[in-house]
Amino acid sequence: MKERVPNTVDEYISAQPEVLRQKLEQVRAAIRRAVPEAQEVIGYGMPGYKLEGKPLLYFAGFKQHYSLFAASGTFFASLENELQEYEQRKGTIHFSLNKPVPVQLIRRIAKLRADGISATTKKRGARPTERNTQVTTKKTARP
Repeated sequence: MKERVPNTVDEYISAQPEVLRQKLEQVRAAIRRAVPEAQEVIGYGMPGYKLEGKPLLYFAGFKQHYSLFAASGTFFASLENELQEYEQRKGTIHFSLNKPVPVQLIRRIAKLRADGISATTKKRGARPTERNTQVTTKKTARP
């Protein structure tokens, strides 16, 4: 039987075992504090945040750990020293249930992702005008 996908972050967290609920609430609070303008969503069956319509971060609880899904691992290199003690996979960081939630690190990751999204959005905002100008010039030049 297929599990029901939660409709809200509150539903997702409340369905978790107590040990996970506390950790996930701390992760949620860290992200919300770091990027208060981010929109809270459920995506891929787990809690997440979007900024300017782009995926910011997702998080989820598992039996032995909880994970932060960064939707992009490209900025991990800038956090290499801080992430050494955590298991990492492509775009994902695993946190042990036996250790305190690294709130400051999660805030920093959220801010770095937000900065990356904002920079990308600003760059893309200029491109359509440039492309439109080029396309128009090409169309005008045709016989």
